[in-house]
Order: sequence, then C-alpha cells, then structure tokens
Amino acid sequence: MRIGIDIDGVLTDIEQFTIDYISKYCVENNIEYNIGNKSYDYSKTFNISKEIEMNFWNTYLEDYAIYEKARPFASEIIKKLKEDGHEIYIITARWLTNRDDDIGNKMREIVKNWLYENEISYDKLIFSKASKERKTDEIIENKIDLMIEDSPSNINELSNIVPVICYNAEYNKECIGEKIIRCYSWYDIYNKIKN
Repeated sequence: MRIGIDIDGVLTDIEQFTIDYISKYCVENNIEYNIGNKSYDYSKTFNISKEIEMNFWNTYLEDYAIYEKARPFASEIIKKLKEDGHEIYIITARWLTNRDDDIGNKMREIVKNWLYENEISYDKLIFSKASKERKTDEIIENKIDLMIEDSPSNINELSNIVPVICYNAEYNKECIGEKIIRCYSWYDIYNKIKN
C-alpha cells in the first residue's frame, strides 16, 4: 500500500507549538490575545489579526522547521510500515516550499534535513505545488492508497478519494466520515493500518 504522510500536525505537534509560541510572541510584543475555540486558522484560535499571525510565522517559522522534534514513535512506526512492505510518501504543503526561488529552495532543504535528523524514512518526498494546502493532485498522481493528515479541509476533501487517517487535534474534531479514521498516536496509527 502507498501511504501518504503529512508533516505539520502529523509528524510534528504544530498545535502545541503554536499555543506555546504564539502566546510567547504576543506577551513579549505586548499584543492582546484570547485563546478560544481551537481552529486550523491560528488567528482565529488566538483572536489576533492575520497580520500578527504572519509576523509570528516570519519570526518563528525557521525555528519551528529546524528544531521542532518529530512526534513520539513516528520514526519507529514508519520504519515498521516500510518493513511490512508499504511505500511511504511524505506529502507536504508547508508554507514557502511551493515557491520557485531561493526562499523556496531553502525551506525545501530545511524539510529534507529535518526528515534526515529525525530519522523519518520515506520512498518519495512531495512538495505540494498547490497554492494553499490542497493535495488532491499529488494523491491522484502518485496513486496514494491511504493519507495520514490533520488539516480539516484536506481530510474532508481527500476522504472523497482515499481513506484518511485523521491525526487527532482540537481543530479537526468535526472531521467525521465513512473514510475518515481518527487516530491519537503513531502506535494507534500502526494498529489501525495493521487491522
């Protein structure tokens, strides 16, 4: 089976990173915020402007991309999946990776180095070319059989094409469907794939 795996929110815990670092950024910059309903749109989660959110990412994206560790057991489970005969396709729409310039090249290199440093094995690394986060074309072109994803819009859209393992987060709680399988850890993912 060809398994597609997202990076941000699946291989990393971007939800906790943003809670920790956006609140830090706001306090240090004397910006009022209020953590409300968790949303995939962090400006809504923190009740801040899109401009403040963009300033935050301009400040912390590189630190996040380089230093944020992989979730517990991600590397171990991906190795087990490969040993079981599955092909692993890392499919990311990380911000800036779709740019065709020095900034895009730098972010793609950061992603490759991060995967190496965190011992994430894969057969193919795909940087989504779509503006926004859509991965439909990459799923179809690479004949992906199963996608592991956290983005609500991707989960809902991709589940019309392939089964999707939804890596649980507060912002994707409403993703429910016949081809949506909710998982809570990498060992939970492994158990659901095996069974």
